[in-house]
Amino acid sequence: MSTRTIVLFLTLAGCAFSQTARRSVVTASGEGVVSVKPDQARVTVSVQTRAATAQQAADQNAQQTTAVLDQLRQLLGQAADLRTAGYNVYPEYSNARVVTSYMATNSVTVTLNDINLVSRVLDGSTQSGATSIGGVQFLLKDYGPSRLQALRQAAQQARANAEAIASGLSMSIGAITAASDTYAVRTISPVDTRTAAPGAGSGVATPIEAGMIEVRATVSVEAELR
Repeated sequence: MSTRTIVLFLTLAGCAFSQTARRSVVTASGEGVVSVKPDQARVTVSVQTRAATAQQAADQNAQQTTAVLDQLRQLLGQAADLRTAGYNVYPEYSNARVVTSYMATNSVTVTLNDINLVSRVLDGSTQSGATSIGGVQFLLKDYGPSRLQALRQAAQQARANAEAIASGLSMSIGAITAASDTYAVRTISPVDTRTAAPGAGSGVATPIEAGMIEVRATVSVEAELR
């Protein structure tokens, strides 16, 4: 191969690379939102007891928490999904930093696959000895189908946006060269209180509104312009 041939080959290769690097692309994004009714709930109930000694506070707490758990199992059956969320015993001090009493706290998370039972769990817990309700969280047992539906909507919207941009430039889109997604869930928590339900023991059931859950997805795409 002559020197002239080698130089010509390198020059042509350089031109091809430069053309590829300068290809025109468009980027666009789209959002998909799917609203679904929750089919699962989590409730955290707590028992707090105060006594002169740590042992007395712990003993009183154990007795009171056992009564709450017995009531929950009576409402939900022996297979109820109950899990300890936290347990602690700690001293309380006066302004002079002298121990005045001890506080024991036991928190239990209740998972319900029937959200119609939430009100009964709240009232049963406070009536049997729970001193605080940490909150109610509404969920889905399986977010997969809703997530996929939201992603499809977002991808279609992203492509439509890319086509609109290209049309405004008197062009069209070619192959999609890149895509990425993000995913978020907005859960509805209509009840969030740190104290026992005001109506506990009054015979009036605590009203609960589960609302809806929003599953959101965002898709960003990059497409060739032609």
